[in-house]
Formats: sequence, C-alpha cells, structure tokens
Amino acid sequence: MLDVAPTELLLVALVALVVIGPKDLPRAMRFVGQWVARARGVARHFRSGIDEMIRQAELEEMEKKWKAENERIMREHPPQPLPADGEMLPLGAPQDGGAAEMTAPETATPAAPEASPSDRPPAPQQP
Repeated sequence: MLDVAPTELLLVALVALVVIGPKDLPRAMRFVGQWVARARGVARHFRSGIDEMIRQAELEEMEKKWKAENERIMREHPPQPLPADGEMLPLGAPQDGGAAEMTAPETATPAAPEASPSDRPPAPQQP
C-alpha cells in the first residue's frame, strides 16, 4: 500500500515534534491513530464486500455448470419407468435411471435344516 521507510518515518516524527510541539504531540498522534483506524475499517468493509460479490459470482457459475452437466447426464441416461404394483424386477435389473441395484425377493428363503443327532460329532469324554 504505502511504502514508508524508517528514515522517512523518523523525519516526519521530527517535523511533527518541531511544528506541533511536545505538549500537543500525544493528542495529535491519538487523532491520527483514530483516523487511520477508521480508514482501515472502511477498507476492510470494502474488501469484504468485493470478496462476497466474487464468491456469489463463482457460485452462480458453478450452479450453471452443474445444471448443464445434470441435463447432459439425464439426456444420456433417461430414467427407467418403475414396475407396476406387485410386479418384481429381475435380479440385477437397472432401477431409478439406470443405477444397477440388486433387488431382494419378497419371500424369505427357507432356513437350513438342523443336523440330526447322528450327524453331530460325539461329545468329548471326561476321565
């Protein structure tokens, strides 16, 4: 922003000391400090407003790209019609726009039969 070398700052301080005087110098420095703080606050507010506008523009651009990509995908892969009530899809058939998902049958599979006592290994004998 403003490039002030230490020697230039020392020269300004000496001139201020001579012109303003040592009695009024602290009050003048406080006044200058308040104005510098206000200027920084205004600059910060302006910068944050510009940054917000840039972010909004980037968001709008990304939304346009996403919408265009979504439309392209929907053209390439149109949604599949859902089956009628009570009708099942075959296993591995695409559902909901071509996404391959496995469908489970509505009836439960029978449980494995229990082993008969003759099929079980003998229990260990204790001495």
